[in-house]
Amino acid sequence: MSAQTALLIGASGQTGQHLLKELLNSPRFSQVFEYGRRLTNLESISHGKEKLQQKVIDFEKLSESGLKDGQWDVVFITLGTTRKNAGSADSFEKIDREYVINSAREARTDGKDQRLVYLSSAGADASSSFLYTKSKGLTELGLASLGYEETIVFRPAVLAGVSRPESRPFETFGRYVTSVLSHVTSSVEIKVGTLAKAMAKAGSLGSASLPAIAHATQEGKEGAFFTVIRNSGAIALADSEL
Repeated sequence: MSAQTALLIGASGQTGQHLLKELLNSPRFSQVFEYGRRLTNLESISHGKEKLQQKVIDFEKLSESGLKDGQWDVVFITLGTTRKNAGSADSFEKIDREYVINSAREARTDGKDQRLVYLSSAGADASSSFLYTKSKGLTELGLASLGYEETIVFRPAVLAGVSRPESRPFETFGRYVTSVLSHVTSSVEIKVGTLAKAMAKAGSLGSASLPAIAHATQEGKEGAFFTVIRNSGAIALADSEL
């Protein structure tokens, strides 16, 4: 398999930070481009720095971003937020859905086979009555309709191993519960580094080459089908020798 080029949007997030390091460490990717509002401090990168190119972009002015000129083989998007951090439902949907879909559309190169890998969430459903899961579901469908050769969606459960500047007591307690349950089932929790490793592998391999242990399924609708990898499948994929 020849080395590929990768674009990562959302590298400043919890999963994005780990995914950037995975891509830089992987011999499967010859060049890695990080585009976003905030960029990774180069001093925090110990391996693969020579493969990395960074650019600050304004998601309100994507036509000026240069995304259209990249012609990347694989586009990874880990951009997202919460209603609390966004400040309102409208702001949440703008960042969590509009920015994501518009960025992917801008990064699409006509006539080139490209793969899109998106970090969604467990419970994502376009018909959900809950804002967060509905937004994720609508985003999945929107991305799958952009004309990429294929779209791979990860739907992880609770993320373990995250580091946040603020204290969240209820979230901490919830992670304690899922940590205990994770010894019984692989469907309730995933370490953020494990998720990143699985995403990097899926992006390089593509849907057709995913192992059976990933338990990948097809969802969507006519003109917007996509591959889904859930929590247990992501863990198995990350642990595989591929």
